Amino acid sequence: MPEIILLNVRWYCRYSLSFRNLEEMMAERGVEVDHSTINRWVLKYAPELDKRIRPHLKLTNVSWRTDETYIKIKGLWKYLYRAVDSEGNTLDFMPSAKRDGKAAARFFRKVLKGQHTQTPRVITVDKNAAYPVAIELLKEEETIGKVTELRQSKYLNNIVEQDHRTIKRIVEPMMGFQSFNTARRTLSGIEAMNVIREGQVKGIEQGDSVSQAKFIEALFGIAA
Repeated sequence: MPEIILLNVRWYCRYSLSFRNLEEMMAERGVEVDHSTINRWVLKYAPELDKRIRPHLKLTNVSWRTDETYIKIKGLWKYLYRAVDSEGNTLDFMPSAKRDGKAAARFFRKVLKGQHTQTPRVITVDKNAAYPVAIELLKEEETIGKVTELRQSKYLNNIVEQDHRTIKRIVEPMMGFQSFNTARRTLSGIEAMNVIREGQVKGIEQGDSVSQAKFIEALFGIAA
């Protein structure tokens, strides 16, 4: 049973599948599991996947690209902050009810706590007026250095906007989240699988899906 749980969590967070899709796919393999059960598995184990991969991630660089996209929570459009480095490596993510200076500062603090991130030399953002407010706040509290540059450029942020598409493609069949907690837990697994797919895990090459699957199996001590 553990291997079935891990397989469903991995597939749900990696591909554009609904819980009912997975229920049918399991039925074809002679495994009876209700879609609501798969939902519970994802909410329980997706955050654990995110937690377990963190120590294995390659160090990202000091040039950040930050942007927000939209996700639906309780039928309303909310914000998903995301950041990558200049090579497209994922730094972190954060769902937020608001899109203001405090929210942006909270997101940057979260990124800086990552085991695979470094204090940025430059942070590239769009023209959103909340970002200068956030950076000033972080500099005042000495969370980042005075020399960190904020660069507002829509063109240079294309790399993170392109990266949003992978996440949005997987989220789309879900038709929104029921709560912020559900969004956070589910997205943690989706982002983790995206990080693995991008080749950010030490010793695992981008595009090597077999090695990526075996890496996840090793993390949980089971074969999926």
